Amino acid sequence: MSRRAGGLSIGVNFNPNNACNWRCIYCQVPDLQRGNAPEMDFSLLEQELRDFLAYVQQGSFFADFNVEPSQQVIKDIAISGNGESTSLKQFDRAVNLIGTIATETGVLPSSKFVLISNGSLIHQTQVQAGLKALNSFGGELWFKLDSATEQGRKLINNTGQSQAKLIEHLTIASRLCTTRLQTCMLHYQNAWSDSEKQAYLDLLKQLKQQQIAIKDVMLYSVARQSFQPEATQLTSATLVELQQFAEQIQALGYPVSVSP
Repeated sequence: MSRRAGGLSIGVNFNPNNACNWRCIYCQVPDLQRGNAPEMDFSLLEQELRDFLAYVQQGSFFADFNVEPSQQVIKDIAISGNGESTSLKQFDRAVNLIGTIATETGVLPSSKFVLISNGSLIHQTQVQAGLKALNSFGGELWFKLDSATEQGRKLINNTGQSQAKLIEHLTIASRLCTTRLQTCMLHYQNAWSDSEKQAYLDLLKQLKQQQIAIKDVMLYSVARQSFQPEATQLTSATLVELQQFAEQIQALGYPVSVSP
């Protein structure tokens, strides 16, 4: 049950091995390791997804978990989980399978089809094919952007992603499917200092100038326990801080949603 979605978000986890190519300091995955998604058992994926959708749509899921009537709706199917989903070797095949099942069962197009990704592998052919498939089902990419600087991404995400690569991947993503920015604001060392905030605003200006289409920006903060070594040093951004920064982003012409 998703606080942000306002109903049931059905997550599909391609990384049960807890492997990711980034290590975000706020990550909630215990025993996180560097690596890629394991091989996919597509028959098992189809069986599990069909069974769970039947449990929700024709079964007793909402009653079993005492879900409030107003929340008894499938808001989205989200490819997310314990690592970077796009590291799956046959990523495009998985997207097509999920989209097909969701359409056959009537979940799509009334619900959303979402990919939550750090966007680091968008240069790969199978990832681009997957984004095209996502778009064909009316889906959208939630592109992680926790800092607009190389130093900030190294601090928060433990990645060496260059600024040029970030712009390149945002350009590719926006041309292939609806793209939204998902940004976690938090307090840790000099993360989200005034200079970091200004760099983020400057990047948004640059994206507009280069006609890189971003649907909106989703701001949120740390709400659950991190299982990374930095966990005790993290502090959530306040709702006031989020709202104040959201106003600055809105002034640039971007819609913004805020979730504390």
